[in-house]
Amino acid sequence: MASQKLATLYNELQRAFDARPSDLKKCGTLLAQLKVGLIEAGLLIPQGETNLHDLVVARDILEIGVFWSIRAKDVPSFDRYFSQLHTFYTDFRSSLPPSKREFAVRGLNLIRLLTQNRIADFHTTLESLPLPADEINTNPYIRHPVNLERWLMEGSYSKVWNAREEAPAEEYKFFVDSLMSTIRNEIASCEESAYDSLPLKDAATLLFFPSQSGLLVFAEQRGWQVDLTAGMITFAKKNDEQVEIPTQKLIAANLAYARELEQIV
Repeated sequence: MASQKLATLYNELQRAFDARPSDLKKCGTLLAQLKVGLIEAGLLIPQGETNLHDLVVARDILEIGVFWSIRAKDVPSFDRYFSQLHTFYTDFRSSLPPSKREFAVRGLNLIRLLTQNRIADFHTTLESLPLPADEINTNPYIRHPVNLERWLMEGSYSKVWNAREEAPAEEYKFFVDSLMSTIRNEIASCEESAYDSLPLKDAATLLFFPSQSGLLVFAEQRGWQVDLTAGMITFAKKNDEQVEIPTQKLIAANLAYARELEQIV
């Protein structure tokens, strides 16, 4: 490698990351040190002639950084690591051996775009993947976000919820949970508009809560009143402004419009 120190840190990172469970604190410390080392070695943003083995190691470090970010629930860090990996996945694609983590990382980025409601970017990114169209549905890491996007557009939220258990990697569940949080808030807003109250069991089903405890926390966040004895939730009503509809003016305007149409005919 570029230096013995970098090689030592890289080996330590692999051991900490592969441990069960991963030593997230140690991984974070090692990744910070390794990024400094990659910058000093000219490997974070490779330019000119660079040893291929060093590039593979640099790519591997950044990929570990992607998965560490998700496990540490650090989304901005995920975005940075993925952005830094882009050069390795595009500019050096023809010269580096394939990475076994590449499509897992790319699939995570696709779901990340869904959580941001960046649907246009999702499709642009999907179309730019170095993957034939007929292989999208056979690659589990890409098929998963593609299915999620379709179900979201269809409003098939139960399928999105069930997809959590079908995630091709544990890290995917983090972003699926983020999607479900958004979906729950949308459903909750509809419930508040449509109902004065609901049985706890029905509310839990509609909001995809497998347990009552999760529903109670959510209800508190929304300002709902919970009656555990009666098993009911009463929704907080917003003070909507009463808008007076000018009925007489509307009738007069419609009659005038009708007379004008008769004159045209």
